[in-house]
Amino acid sequence: MNRDPQTVCIVMIEDDEGHARLIEKNIRRAGVTNEIVPFTDGTSALNYLFGPDGSGQASTGRALLILLDLNLPDMTGVDILSRLKANPHTKRFPVVVLTTTDDRQEIQRCYDIGANVYITKPVNYESFATAIRQLGLFFSVIQVPEAEA
Repeated sequence: MNRDPQTVCIVMIEDDEGHARLIEKNIRRAGVTNEIVPFTDGTSALNYLFGPDGSGQASTGRALLILLDLNLPDMTGVDILSRLKANPHTKRFPVVVLTTTDDRQEIQRCYDIGANVYITKPVNYESFATAIRQLGLFFSVIQVPEAEA
């Protein structure tokens, strides 16, 4: 099923406000106008994704793309990724890990769990901005499946 890419909602789980602003600004610069729902911690993001009952059924019919930082104040991004990929309602959502961690084992672990893309945040501002703009171009062509009913 070929969905209208505008209906895809981007869920950004990023606790660094500066990074969050930079990510959103450069995704917009790439021409992506999709709604971005920001979260600064894993708990509130999981509440949004899994709903009040925690079953994940709240995401049925949604088309979400998840931007996930690994270093969060309340839990690790790996824990969030594991929970998303283990849940039948959220397992299909593409997850883009966007983090400062460039440890090979951590990268492999994320892919093994089910991350679709792993991007290490460049330290240099301009490189980071460029990487996010390229990610925005990727978002404009990616096909995102709906959650399973």
